[in-house]
Amino acid sequence: MRKLVLLIVAGLAVGALFGHLMMSVPGYWLIRVGDTSVQTSFWFGLVVLLGAFIALHFALRLLGGIVRPVGRFRRWSGRARNRRAMKHTVRGLVALTEGRWKKAEKTLSHAAADSSTPLVNHLSAALAAHYQGRYETSQEHLNQAQLTTDGADAAIGLMQAQLMIDRQQPEEALAILNRLDKKLANHPQVLKMLKQVHLSVNDWDGLRRLIPRLARQKLISTAEREQLESRAYRELIVFEAKNPGDIERVRSLWADMPDYLRANTELIVLYTEALVHAGEDTIAERLLSYSLDHHWDARLVKRYGLLNVDPRRQLAKAEDWLKERPNDPELLLTCGRLSLRTGAWAKAQEYFETSQRQRPNGMVCAELARLYASLGDHNKSQLYYRHSVDMLAQSLPSLPQPSAEQRKDDAADKQDAKGAKSA
Repeated sequence: MRKLVLLIVAGLAVGALFGHLMMSVPGYWLIRVGDTSVQTSFWFGLVVLLGAFIALHFALRLLGGIVRPVGRFRRWSGRARNRRAMKHTVRGLVALTEGRWKKAEKTLSHAAADSSTPLVNHLSAALAAHYQGRYETSQEHLNQAQLTTDGADAAIGLMQAQLMIDRQQPEEALAILNRLDKKLANHPQVLKMLKQVHLSVNDWDGLRRLIPRLARQKLISTAEREQLESRAYRELIVFEAKNPGDIERVRSLWADMPDYLRANTELIVLYTEALVHAGEDTIAERLLSYSLDHHWDARLVKRYGLLNVDPRRQLAKAEDWLKERPNDPELLLTCGRLSLRTGAWAKAQEYFETSQRQRPNGMVCAELARLYASLGDHNKSQLYYRHSVDMLAQSLPSLPQPSAEQRKDDAADKQDAKGAKSA
């Protein structure tokens, strides 16, 4: 009750104030449009403007009330379509996982327009089309994925490269991956796929340059890195060594090789063969001598004895090694061969026989057989020749051989055939 009284009093006070203002502040509104003019008092015009403002306010609210349900319906309809699209997307992905390629492609492609993840739909549809062998359609899905989603170049490119690999088109995959590698430096998946493609096309030079990047990104283990680098440099040296006139390329490979690989016996032997093939035996001798001083290996010792350089200097070096390894059969064989090249026949015979006593070997027996034949001792030559043949036979696979009776039967058959032919 008190509040009502206060409101009435306040209303009367405001009315009295406005009445006083209307009496004390006269004025008028004049509105003229062309030859027509309208004139009214200031306060009446003010009331009219206020009424017009209130009417406009309510009209806008009424219009908003009419439009809002339409917008709400549109949003509801969009959410409903999106929910249906997501359900179809899930069904399509399930079908893709189960190997039902045709259904997967149809379901995923139809749901792409209303899906909130059209990139997933188009990429999955491209995969489904690829598995059906419909490669052109697969590419069309990839093109649609490019149009529907900005910033998805990496995902689309990786998918396209993987499809090229599956289609046995590694060159095309390599071109795509190289383009991605320029845009996305050190992208892990790009680097992994580059390794796969380099191996498939035997691009050993590309692989050798890629390996350090894979290692820095920790995409390969230390053991895998050593295996890949060893294989890459081995294949490159073998390939380049076929052209003896391009020995500088082999030298460059050896210089670029990681330090730990320069102690790899197989690579040392291959590099030595390349140098010898190019007529650079002196450099090969220095390489083998240095390698044997730091890393002893039987294959390097044997190769050292076959070089065409100063045999006396080589023999002196080999005999220095022999002081540390007096019972090494490979080193004794090498000393024997170097002695032959210096004309020291007796010393060569002694080295060969000592090597044979340490470990019987068919190659040493063959060297002794040849040496004794040259010295005129044919009995010993024949003896060692038989030993070498027997040792070689021991390494042959076990296979059936003709018996004495079978040899007689074969001889009789040949004789009968010869008699029949004469008749």
